[in-house]
Amino acid sequence: MKLKIGDKAPSISSKDQNGNLIQLSDFLGKKVILYFYPKDNTPGCTEQSCNLRDNEMALKAKGYQILGVSVDDEKSHVKFIEKFSLPFPLIADTDKVVVQDYGVWVEKSMYGKTYMGIARTTFVIDESGIITNIISKVNTKEHALQILE
Repeated sequence: MKLKIGDKAPSISSKDQNGNLIQLSDFLGKKVILYFYPKDNTPGCTEQSCNLRDNEMALKAKGYQILGVSVDDEKSHVKFIEKFSLPFPLIADTDKVVVQDYGVWVEKSMYGKTYMGIARTTFVIDESGIITNIISKVNTKEHALQILE
């Protein structure tokens, strides 16, 4: 199922870096930036996460809550958050339920080899749980601007 703008965001019930249960329903009444990234501590993912961190106040001023998602485990997320002082939760989707529900677990190719991985994608979800924007061509250096425009 390919999600599109206007669709209800699939529910999430998964653990963050501290083992706390994160449910999308907990954020009803708030706008959510749900960003999917391939891997902790890699150049593009670090650049994207730090851009959101650096612009967190501007995003919060517009009513956004930021949630990151990758298939890395909780321990990896803790190190990533500590290393780069990330002020928002990262969901450890080790069972790949969330990435599959959002359609971002895809076949990728590098150096002639194919493998499954996360397509870097951001979903902007409104206060009632409806997807209002899908950013599939993420500019890791200017991601917050892409969201705010």
